[in-house]
Order: sequence, then C-alpha cells, then structure tokens
Amino acid sequence: MSLANFLELVEFKAKSASVFPFIVGLFFSWYFLNSVNAVDATLFFIAMFLFNMFVDIWDNYSDYRHSDQEIYKIGTNIIGREHLSIHLIQTMMATMFGIAAFLGIYLTIQVGLPLLWMGIFCFLIGLLYAGGPIPISSTPFGELASGFTMGVMITLISVYINSYQIFQWNGQLLLEILLAASPEFVWIANIMFANNICDAHEDEMNKRHTIVHYLGVKNSVAIWNLLNVLAIVLVFAAIYVGVYPPALIAIIIPLPFIIKQMILFTHKQVKRETFVCSVKILINGSLGLCLGFLMYWIYTMVH
Repeated sequence: MSLANFLELVEFKAKSASVFPFIVGLFFSWYFLNSVNAVDATLFFIAMFLFNMFVDIWDNYSDYRHSDQEIYKIGTNIIGREHLSIHLIQTMMATMFGIAAFLGIYLTIQVGLPLLWMGIFCFLIGLLYAGGPIPISSTPFGELASGFTMGVMITLISVYINSYQIFQWNGQLLLEILLAASPEFVWIANIMFANNICDAHEDEMNKRHTIVHYLGVKNSVAIWNLLNVLAIVLVFAAIYVGVYPPALIAIIIPLPFIIKQMILFTHKQVKRETFVCSVKILINGSLGLCLGFLMYWIYTMVH
C-alpha cells in the first residue's frame, strides 16, 4: 500500500476534525480551569488519532463490503479502485483499535471512571457509524453523530483529562464546555453534510437515506451555508459570555477565505473538486481560534 493510498484510506485530509477539538479542550482547561496534564493529554491525543483513523478505515471497508454497486466498488471506493489487500486492512484496523483501547484503559486507571464511560460512548458511536445493520452514516443522523462525538466529546474528554483533579460534573461547567466546543461541532457536522451533498446521487443508488435524501440538494446547500454562519456567531457568543477570551476575535481574520469556500461549494457540489471546501473551512476557522489562543497566551506571558 502506497503512502497516498494509506492517506486516502484513513481520510487524512479530514483529521483536523479530531485535532482541533482536542486543542480547544486543552486551551479551555488551561484558560478556564487553570489546569494542564501534558503527559496524559499526549497519550489521549495518540489514542484519539488512532481510533479516528480506525473509524475512517472501517467506514471505507464497510462501504466496500456491503455495496451492491460494482461501479462504486471498483471505480470509487479506495479499496477496490486500488486493489488493496483486505487482510492488510483488517490487520491495520485491529492494530489501531487495539492500541487505542489499551491507551484508553491506561488513562482510565490514571484519571478515573468518567473517562471509561465517555470512551465507551465514543467507541460505540464510532463502530455503529459505519457498521451494524443500519449504519448511522446511512441515516439522517450522521451529521449529528459525527459532530457531537468529535466536536463535543473530544473537547469534553480533553478538558477532563487536563483537569480531572478539580473537574466538577455540574450543569454550568458542562454548558460552558458545550459552548466552547460548539463551533467545532458545527464545522465537523458540516464536513459530513458536504460529503453527503456531494454523494447524493451515489447514496440514492446504494439506498443510503442521509439527511440530504429528505431535504434535497438545494435546501441542503442553503442549510450548509447557514451552519457556517452559525459557527462564527457561536464564537462571538462564547467571547461575550466569557468562555473564550476577547483575543478570539481573531476569528475575523479567516472570514474572507471562509466566505470564498462557501461560494465555491454553493456553485458546485462535486466530491473530488469542492468537498474539500468544507474541510478548508474547518481548518481555517479553527486556525483563527488557535491564533486567538496564541495571542492570549502571549499576552499572559508578557503581563
């Protein structure tokens, strides 16, 4: 298997969907709770990244095995198109899952049982997302499942691991974490949404009834644009209530680029050409947040 095939198999271009929520959780724990556990956070990052790759391989593998369309299996799906070894893919999935599970168990021993329950939830959603009799990715709930699991749960786990010694399970803190995670939630859900918009015709042939099946492509594109606007509004809402520091007004810097990507996707919804627009919006929006985090960190160091 070539490096290019591997990167496509694990959908590496979309890995920012797990990296940035981790960063948001790390920053929130430092800014809001004044606590960081660097070693445990690093181990969680490794486990999270491996499991995310496992889920994406599992998704491609399940689509390949269960599709009734030979054109899709040999012409579109990376496994059939590049004649990848099924045995190798199964070995990769088992290895990634095994290491992620081992690290998860170790971290649970270190930080407490809440991590176990949150981890089990994420594992189940990851497995059911592309597996089972009715995969979540083939239903209208794929966007919600991916956005919440990656955007919110990764942020929550990142906060908990970095502050488990002082973490309080109360409604106010959980709502503050939810607001901090909400822009990533929306942008990640929108990646799945853009994918389903681009795959609308193909999904109909494979009897995958995603949300686009019920809304139609035109309405889906309009909602996709509105959600991108909502993500920016949520950043300012988080600044207003004090969940984010004022420095995160830096989100205005990537706004012209985000608007450009919205226009491109609105004009054309082609998987190989414009699906990446949604990924670029997540990356650039998140980099805007990270720039704000960095500015605030520099400010605290100077003062």
